[in-house]
Amino acid sequence: MTTVTKSAIGFLPRAGFQQLIDLLAEDGRTVIGPTVADGAIVYGEVRAVSDLPKGIGAEQKPGSYRLVEHGDERLFAYAVGPTSWKRFVFPPTLETREARRDEDGHVSFARVAHEIPKLAFLGVRACELAALGIEDRVFLGGPYTDEDYRARRSGALIVAVQCAEPASTCFCTSMGTGPGIRDGHDLSLIELDDGFIVTAGSPAGSAIFDRLDLAEASTDQLGDASDQLVAARQRIGDPVVTAGLHDRLLAQLDNPHWAEVAERCLSCTNCTMSCPTCFCTSVGQRSDLDGHVAVTERRWDSCFTKGFSAVALGGNFRPRVQDRYRQWLTHKFATWIDQFGTSGCVGCGRCIAWCPAGIDVREELNRIAPPPQIPAKPKAPEGQAPITRVFRVEAARQETHDTVTLALTRPEGMDWEKEHGEFVMASVPAVGSVPISISRRLPTGMELTIRAVGPATTILTGLAHGAEVGLSAPLGHGWPIEAAEDHDIVIVGGGMGLPPLRPIVDEIVAHRARYGEVHIYHGARTPGDLLYTSELAAWAARGDLDVGVTVDRADEHWLGRVGIVTHLFDHARWDGSRAIAFVCGPERMIQATVSTLASHGITPDRIFISMERHMECGVGLCGHCQMGPYFVCKDGPVFSLAQLGDVFGREGI
Repeated sequence: MTTVTKSAIGFLPRAGFQQLIDLLAEDGRTVIGPTVADGAIVYGEVRAVSDLPKGIGAEQKPGSYRLVEHGDERLFAYAVGPTSWKRFVFPPTLETREARRDEDGHVSFARVAHEIPKLAFLGVRACELAALGIEDRVFLGGPYTDEDYRARRSGALIVAVQCAEPASTCFCTSMGTGPGIRDGHDLSLIELDDGFIVTAGSPAGSAIFDRLDLAEASTDQLGDASDQLVAARQRIGDPVVTAGLHDRLLAQLDNPHWAEVAERCLSCTNCTMSCPTCFCTSVGQRSDLDGHVAVTERRWDSCFTKGFSAVALGGNFRPRVQDRYRQWLTHKFATWIDQFGTSGCVGCGRCIAWCPAGIDVREELNRIAPPPQIPAKPKAPEGQAPITRVFRVEAARQETHDTVTLALTRPEGMDWEKEHGEFVMASVPAVGSVPISISRRLPTGMELTIRAVGPATTILTGLAHGAEVGLSAPLGHGWPIEAAEDHDIVIVGGGMGLPPLRPIVDEIVAHRARYGEVHIYHGARTPGDLLYTSELAAWAARGDLDVGVTVDRADEHWLGRVGIVTHLFDHARWDGSRAIAFVCGPERMIQATVSTLASHGITPDRIFISMERHMECGVGLCGHCQMGPYFVCKDGPVFSLAQLGDVFGREGI
């Protein structure tokens, strides 16, 4: 939004306010502003002054909200209600992609195009302007962008209103977001008893300003506006000490108070649903009865729901309410800064008023004393969200009873040499998308090794030659194999952790002279779950690769080692002082492995692990895979142990 270099200031008498609504509605715009519905002030369509909450305010406190009659003529004498402007630029549900399968079995994927409504937002508070700015960083400021959000956001004309009646739940002063309006608007209003001081904040706002019947704002009126703002600021005070809150929160991950809060928290999601910045989503599928046409639908979700952090191979990384509350609070006030360069909270107080248990986030935060503040991360360059391309199945090889390796051919025109990443989002029409690690890069495409653990992976493992599948690929950061040159290498894969490590072995075999000693350890639950058995035998037969294999439970035909994968280290005689380790598997197995690697002299900066988390979007825009300050899909899935620090291995993170 372009800012006007010289602000225009005028005064609009109360009797002339309808003129502003009419001008906003010109050019086919729908005016959205405060209305009264269901006992609350909510945002809805405004056609006339009579639609606004004249003389109505709201009394708010922890777990309580009720409307009150002021008996005056003011239109904006209320604090924010349960709805936010987020729903108009980031709809609660949105069709994002359509998949089709024709009679010949060919599939196609296309993004769903939406007609973007022309809207004018009337009555946006300073904290809400800040919230829109935060959402801009999330959806437009990273390597992947949400183009639907961009279109809705850029198409909205914003009329801000200075806050004069803050609620007891407000703490925008602490977060530095209000109550004074600074930027991010087209027009701003300051409501006085007899009318409105009007200021233009953009060329679009100036065009409307010039057409209003405005008088010159008097010195007394400007003084009243200043006094009103000062009074609002004093009423709010500074209830949260935020200096250094980032570090202090992250230093308190084991504080017993998380369990105390969890005893009150209902995990109802009210706080996140009413929040103007929370952006977590999940996706669902709708299809016709024969499965020929399927639509992917994105919908708001919450990190408080029990299934939000469930992972494909079973388990849940935040099973307890205290884990989920800690995730929400530390993300909102700490790791959001690491990810987006700003706090995720604007101090609007919605989460306080609409918490049925009356939990006051200010009280929770003020239990922690503040150290120095962390500087913001620089803004990342803009980019486009990954495109779903159609790959063709060239071959399907059965690895175990429930695991298949698909050889996939890339579509024509795809510059495979420039495509980097560790995993793909594999899409099945009418079922959904799942993250799958690349198990081998081929000149014409890739191999994916997939275990059937859910509807999508079950269908993928059943694909035959000639079938088509959609891939958003490749994504994430992969193994830093280039850093391993002139070093010894230790590769440890547990179960389905071996497929992501297989490209490392391919690279070593292709350029064996570049590396020192190479030790490859693979463990599985049973002999029938072992992957790539012929390749493991071929690697061992080379003589220049040390290969160890074990199973947790043997059968009558198994003559090899029995025990967990770390038992393969028991008789190791190699020195890890110049070794680099690559580890992938269940997180408990990784924890045991890195401990063993450390005992062999491999330091955290030379141990690289691949983390599993629930990933729905693959680009850090859905919120599912948050792990401390990281999005596993965007910042990983491969991390060094030193990079993760205390985040790794901590329950509930």
